[in-house]
Parts: sequence; structure tokens; C-alpha cells
Amino acid sequence: MADESFSPEAHRFAEPRYFEDLTVGERFYIPSRTMTDAHFSAFQAASGDNHPIHYDRPYCRARGHRDLLAHGLLVAAQGAAGAGIFPHVIGDSLVAFLEQSSRFLRPVYVGDTLYPMLVITELTPGRTTGVVVMRVTIHNQDRELVMESSAIASSAARAWTGAWR
Repeated sequence: MADESFSPEAHRFAEPRYFEDLTVGERFYIPSRTMTDAHFSAFQAASGDNHPIHYDRPYCRARGHRDLLAHGLLVAAQGAAGAGIFPHVIGDSLVAFLEQSSRFLRPVYVGDTLYPMLVITELTPGRTTGVVVMRVTIHNQDRELVMESSAIASSAARAWTGAWR
């Protein structure tokens, strides 16, 4: 017998927050992740990047690296807005991911633990959506900043109808 009081639609993290609900300086922490051989292998397969610096330990060590060197985009992916709570906080009001630019500041190796974080740095309102600019930082287990980037997304304002105008 079906329970009429049960609603699958109610099973989500929270009511979505609209553009107007976001604030400059707001932080979104992404769970830490320790880079493993499996991460490197999966990214190598997905990207097609077969440079030996990412999978050949003797090659890496001969060039002064302590272990396999992470692909830059593998590191950047750890700071993706979707990797943490941000998409759950804003829910269906997330309209689009628009842009990202990254700077890789220190090497990341197998075994490093990464700690990504997003901080809203700019909010630009539009008629039915707004542009959300975030600074993305990724630190390693030694508290060193290994990557920083800017990520730009579009978020629905309360006036959003769900259709592009």
C-alpha cells in the first residue's frame, strides 16, 4: 500500500537559494581528497593524456619529482563547484557553469591530500539571473596553496522562469 504522505521530491538537501540569497565572502568547503594511483589512471583514460610524467615513476624520479605528477586538470577538477556542497546549497537555481581559469602554483603528487574551497568574490545581478564569481583555492596537506582559480557560474534570481530569454 502506497504511503500518500511520502514525497520523493522532498528528498533533497535544502530549499534552493536564489542569486539574491548569496553573499560576497561566503565560503563553500569541498571535502578533502587524497590523490591515488586510481585517480591518476582514471584521469589518464578520460583525458587521453599519456605523458609519462603522470604514470611512469622512474621517469618522474629521473626528472626530480618524488612521485607521479598530477595532471593539472585533475587538480582543477577537485575544486569544481559541483564537487562540494555548492550545487546542493543553490539547488535548481544553478543555471550554468560559464568559465574557469586556473593557476597551478605547486606540484601535486600521488599521496597528496587536497583541500579545495570556493569563496564568492563578486555578484552581478541581471534581470532573471545573476553572475556568481568565485575564487577557488586548493591547499595540500602541508597547507601550501597548490592551485588557485576563478570560476564563474550563473544563478537564477527569484524572477527566473526556467527559460532563456
